Amino acid sequence: MKKKLGFKIVLLLFIAGLISIFFIFNLDGYFSLANLKNELDAFKEYYGQHKVMTMAIYMTIYILVTALSLPGAAIMTLAGGALFGLFYGVLLVSFASTIGATLAFLVSRYMFKDWVQHKFSSKLSAINKGIDKEGGFYLFTLRLVPIFPFFVINLVMGVTTIRTFVFYIVSQVGMLPGTIVFINAGTQLAKIETASQILSLNIILSFALLGIFPIIAKRFTAIVRQQKVFSKFSKPKVYDYNLVVIGAGSAGLVASYIAAAVKAKVALIEEHKMGGDCLNTGCVPSKALIASARLLSYTKRAKEFGFDRVDVNFNFATVMERIQSIIKKVEPHDSVERYTRLGVDCIQGRAKIISPFEVTVNDRILTTKNIIVATGAKPMVPDLPGLDQIKYLTSDNIWDIRILPKTFLVLGAGPIGCELAQGFSRLGSKVILVQRGSRIMKKEDPDAAQIVLDRFQAEGIQVLLNHSAKAIDVFGEEKQLVCDHDGKQIRIPFDEILIALGRTPNVKGFGLEELGIELNKSKHIETNEFLQTNFSNIYCSGDVHGRYLFTHTAAHESWYSAVNALFGRFKKFIVDYNTIPWATYTDPEVARVGINETEAKLAHIDYEMVKYGIDDLDRAIADSENHGFVKVLTVPGKDKILGVTIVGNHAADVISEFVLAMKHGIGLNKILGTIHIYPTMAEANKYAAGLWKKNHAPQKLLAWIKKYHAWMRK
Repeated sequence: MKKKLGFKIVLLLFIAGLISIFFIFNLDGYFSLANLKNELDAFKEYYGQHKVMTMAIYMTIYILVTALSLPGAAIMTLAGGALFGLFYGVLLVSFASTIGATLAFLVSRYMFKDWVQHKFSSKLSAINKGIDKEGGFYLFTLRLVPIFPFFVINLVMGVTTIRTFVFYIVSQVGMLPGTIVFINAGTQLAKIETASQILSLNIILSFALLGIFPIIAKRFTAIVRQQKVFSKFSKPKVYDYNLVVIGAGSAGLVASYIAAAVKAKVALIEEHKMGGDCLNTGCVPSKALIASARLLSYTKRAKEFGFDRVDVNFNFATVMERIQSIIKKVEPHDSVERYTRLGVDCIQGRAKIISPFEVTVNDRILTTKNIIVATGAKPMVPDLPGLDQIKYLTSDNIWDIRILPKTFLVLGAGPIGCELAQGFSRLGSKVILVQRGSRIMKKEDPDAAQIVLDRFQAEGIQVLLNHSAKAIDVFGEEKQLVCDHDGKQIRIPFDEILIALGRTPNVKGFGLEELGIELNKSKHIETNEFLQTNFSNIYCSGDVHGRYLFTHTAAHESWYSAVNALFGRFKKFIVDYNTIPWATYTDPEVARVGINETEAKLAHIDYEMVKYGIDDLDRAIADSENHGFVKVLTVPGKDKILGVTIVGNHAADVISEFVLAMKHGIGLNKILGTIHIYPTMAEANKYAAGLWKKNHAPQKLLAWIKKYHAWMRK
């Protein structure tokens, strides 16, 4: 690393030296229009005697001038036209300018790219994605417009992620029109008195129009492409609806609510139950189960709270019935009656898209201006030999059981698997958690996952890491999961098995295949930054396109999909994913927003980290919940927050302050200066900010202040 830095310094000094020599010895005087006209006859005479040598010297000087970003490229181009004529002049200048520009690009990349990408990684992530996708297109547009100094383009592009080959080819083609204009002017050098005669206002405007031509062409091509897509279908003369939403989960409910709120006519189609997975099989029932299980866990910790013993008698079936009653209490929030009152036409039935403007349901054909697909996802079931021989559980059907499993095997240690494993363990099942990888909760930092793992093991959950499921064998009444562990076959008996390996999108059976809606590699619906599919009037939001599989993200996206669908002809909005928080509701909870350490290291993002241990927090001590931490990543030397991970009691609630801070650009200094109620768990945020402040205390100033106070005591 030091060797590389040393070479960079030497290279920088060498380049600076060459540039200094250029100006110290007034070499720039040779690159003037007057000097060129005075010396033109001598140049032509030398060229007549040494054609190849003259071309070689000319190209070498041109490459050096361009590579060092020195003034004079325009005069050199005129000289090329005057000496070599239009054809050879264009040929030489085109290659010399592109080679020189690429050298400047490579120097900039070598010297500054790593530093810039690390320093401004959070701001550059979106730019890098755009460069990777359409960098050549944007570079071509810039090259066509002479208003943008080419040497600046060379240096700036060097710190982006554009490929060198793309930069070279696009530069060669993009600079060609300007090269031809200057070379042609050079052939008429005697008539030119000032540079303004070459680049007149009309020519500059012409180049500007040429520069925006690719943008216009791109948009025109997109319109033509869409017209081609829609040409197979006939548009209705009159539409029944402004918007039809398919799926009444979180995404569909919010989208239809927004549409109704702005007085659009909207239909919401749901095949099964209003509220989708979150209400019926996901968030609500799982949190109800966790609440019941937590109460039992406190009875087992009675001595921590000053009690000799606490006994609780319960019936598992009654616990599961309570969960259903909780669902019933929440149901009115997502009910047909409520949304009908809001102005939504709620239709129960299976929807099928038969054209970009038509949806069938219950033998009806609904014509609509726009469609939002919000069909969600379902539990992913692996192709595991023997699985079809048993009645396995998923997050969909686990709520139907009424007998507590004696030996409960959970396959998968993601959020769903971990939450339900701990819940059933606390209710009395012997739980075996099987994970193919080396740790649980793989999306979280290792130190966060370790705290949860330690708690699991302390509570008696058997956690088997690096166990890869291979098959299920059934021997009469006995069921076994066959796993591979370090090359050895392991057999794990169980009574019930929960498949918790993630979720797969609902994309089949409602017309997407027949219509030609494009899917990505993971079989989710492919959308652009506006949540549009390859049909510009068909949008989607929520789990079905697979960016973030959270209820709150689905709701967040639905604002964008609904507003873009209804008002996109005036203004479209790019979805903001910068501050998406989430939590795993184990005990302790793990909550996150922004990047964590694992992601920062993988992306080579520079960061500073402070970590406040909640074992020091008064409220946590009083509640006997003094475990976990608040970990904050910040921009080096600044209080700007890059990401936060909290492990502890009520972490999902405590993190909200950081979500707000990141959304609105509030730094740790302002969190430290905010009054927090004592004693609360939220004080942990302030103490974490205090640690950051302590680490950035001005030590030299404090030393002088210490001397001042000592002087005042005399």
